[in-house]
Amino acid sequence: MPQALLTSPEEYLATSYEDGDREFVDGELMEVNVGEIDHGTVQMAISSWFFTRRRQLDLFPITEVRTRVSATRVRLPDVAIVKGDRPTGRILTEPPFLVVEILSPEDRVSRMETRIDDYLQFGVEWIWLIDPKTGNGHIYTAQNRIPVTDGIYRTTSPAVEMDFGQLFD
Repeated sequence: MPQALLTSPEEYLATSYEDGDREFVDGELMEVNVGEIDHGTVQMAISSWFFTRRRQLDLFPITEVRTRVSATRVRLPDVAIVKGDRPTGRILTEPPFLVVEILSPEDRVSRMETRIDDYLQFGVEWIWLIDPKTGNGHIYTAQNRIPVTDGIYRTTSPAVEMDFGQLFD
């Protein structure tokens, strides 16, 4: 549920929340759906998969980091993958190469579409939206929305191919 804005975007960015972080969207603090075993397990598996391949792919994964997608919006991607080494600073202010969002049972399509639009407008090249129960979902780019029915998520430049089913072997 949105909460009334009590601070400016800068004050939000300087604030930590003891009961879990929130996104900042056009003056409202928005709770995010986290804390479920399926969601957390998939998030850990994906970030671990990228972390073990970080040198080979020249990509660095970060989980739930504040990402300032515009002057009035800060998102918390489940997994953000940046090109190169570990970024400096406290938050991401440059678009990650890839954002992975893992669906929670409470996620609504309209809210997820708004998040995806924010990432694309910010300049994120690739977005993977994954259903943790089935491994299927969608790959989004500025030009395409590609359904994933075989559990294999891809990018180009660099070429990445992650088989969701093999994450848990």
